[in-house]
Amino acid sequence: MHKLKYKYWYISSLSLLILMFSFTPFSDKEITHQQNLVDVLKSLGQDYPEHYIENPDSLDVKRGYDLIHKGKTKPPDGFASNAISKFYTCTSCHNVVREDPDLTVVDQDARLKYAMQNELPYLQGTTFWGAVNKESWYNDDYVLKYGSLVEKAKGSLKESINLCATVCSQGRELEDWEMKSILSYLWSLQMKIGDLDLTDKEIDHINKLAESDSDSAKAYLKSHYLTKSPATFADLPDSKEKGYPMEGRPQFGKAIYELGCQHCHHAYGESDLVLDNSILTFKWLKKHIPENSKKSIYEIIRNGSYSELGHKEYMPNYTLEKMSHQQVEDLRAYIELNLK
Repeated sequence: MHKLKYKYWYISSLSLLILMFSFTPFSDKEITHQQNLVDVLKSLGQDYPEHYIENPDSLDVKRGYDLIHKGKTKPPDGFASNAISKFYTCTSCHNVVREDPDLTVVDQDARLKYAMQNELPYLQGTTFWGAVNKESWYNDDYVLKYGSLVEKAKGSLKESINLCATVCSQGRELEDWEMKSILSYLWSLQMKIGDLDLTDKEIDHINKLAESDSDSAKAYLKSHYLTKSPATFADLPDSKEKGYPMEGRPQFGKAIYELGCQHCHHAYGESDLVLDNSILTFKWLKKHIPENSKKSIYEIIRNGSYSELGHKEYMPNYTLEKMSHQQVEDLRAYIELNLK
């Protein structure tokens, strides 16, 4: 009799445990600050992107880190890979950390102040942080100017990476294992829900939306970050002598010079032109400001330069989103201040 009671108790307990573990409480399904953005969008009905890698291998992530920061790494078979480019690494133009305090807008001054506070380079390229969460890459005026060259890259992160490697970096096309490694590393830089700076009330609102209208929940989430980096190629001032019609702020110009210009223009840097803090350098910069040549800060910032035979190093232009007209005048004001 006791054995029979024990048998029924055991079966009942086991059934209860199975029921408990097979039932997921609604709280486990709720969106939280700790979740990856891509997984939440998937739960709301959006497919994983074509470049998605589930649970990237740690060795791939390490190789991807090396390829981004150093341009080469130890391959799966062999001792060392060939450098992707002889001239640049990805971090010549791109940060790998967050660089905007507000992810919903383009605010050049907010980005510059954030760079000053966090000692980040102030660069032409968009940060790789959150790059896997974008839905478009080479955008707007890049498409208008370069057409078919960037057509595939606009909607494909893989194509964007290869375009950057072969054209922007003046290097070679990536091997399959290199692409996988770079994507694995980039997925380690993906955005989480907490990065969107949502309040608890907003999180509750999304959870309620998700119960009845997943499309609205997705749209609400995406309203809290830019799904692409806008790119506008800006015009030169009507007169380089007069510049853009705003007064420069030398304190911000100093940050642009140190965090932007000197990122590449230093001894053993990507550029042959060294921009130090000497009077001679500031005199040289000021002298060329009104010229119609790439030695003018207006020309080089707005138009960049092009690779040449025997000298493939070049400078990409700053789009209006990456450096405002005001900030160009800030840089000029800092240069001129050092000559007073």
